[in-house]
Amino acid sequence: MSEPLLDVSGLSLAFGGLKAVTDFSLKLHKGELQALIGPNGAGKTTIFNLLTGVYRPQQGEVRLGGRLLNGLPTHKIAASGMARTFQNIRLFGDLTVLDNVRIACHLRARAGLFSALLRTPAHVAEEAAIREKAMALLEVFSLADRHAELSRNLPYGDQRRLEIARALGTEPKVLLLDEPAAGMNPQEKVALSELITLVRHRFGVTVLLIEHDMALVMKICERITVIDHGVTIASGSPLEVQGNPAVIEAYLGAPSAEGH
Repeated sequence: MSEPLLDVSGLSLAFGGLKAVTDFSLKLHKGELQALIGPNGAGKTTIFNLLTGVYRPQQGEVRLGGRLLNGLPTHKIAASGMARTFQNIRLFGDLTVLDNVRIACHLRARAGLFSALLRTPAHVAEEAAIREKAMALLEVFSLADRHAELSRNLPYGDQRRLEIARALGTEPKVLLLDEPAAGMNPQEKVALSELITLVRHRFGVTVLLIEHDMALVMKICERITVIDHGVTIASGSPLEVQGNPAVIEAYLGAPSAEGH
């Protein structure tokens, strides 16, 4: 098998005496769609924060395409090809839908400050290309007709889709989705699962997903890693994980002494 695109080995982080993540490892190959699941408070978002530079691991390594990311600031990790969405939506609420995506597209811009100040032909051409790219992304997410609206005025489901579109504006190799189905109704979740599948194939992006909706996870993911209290308790195909006694216990609690 080829080398993993995202190679995470032995990540550990403690806050004081509390072990938030212990010896976490994961290999994500190009084109894969994997899920990271676990009960509330298991440490899933903490792992995303370790991967994206919000926290620095006290032990272990994060490599993307063979490049060590440990210690890099968040913007350099984004530039290296890792983008994320958040459990709590973090759009620029006072900016338009289009500008939210344009800002992300600027990560790959080449024209410098000097060109921008003088509005050189190269800068003008690049700005036009960025606008075109952003509108194309909004078209994919059925948001093009709302490009001029303030993002905070969008319905909840549209805000979720806009956040994914913005992440894709950075041209990521790996896309981290933190509970994208949170707060969605059943119809919106069906549309979201179709959208994630579309994004994966259309943009050639590799996806790691945190999600509580098990039906969605089982439907679209090839591999699932389960953590509880920061410790990996299972990893495998949806079928393997679904029947794992440790996973059942973590979600439902330990069986009683009477066997009930």
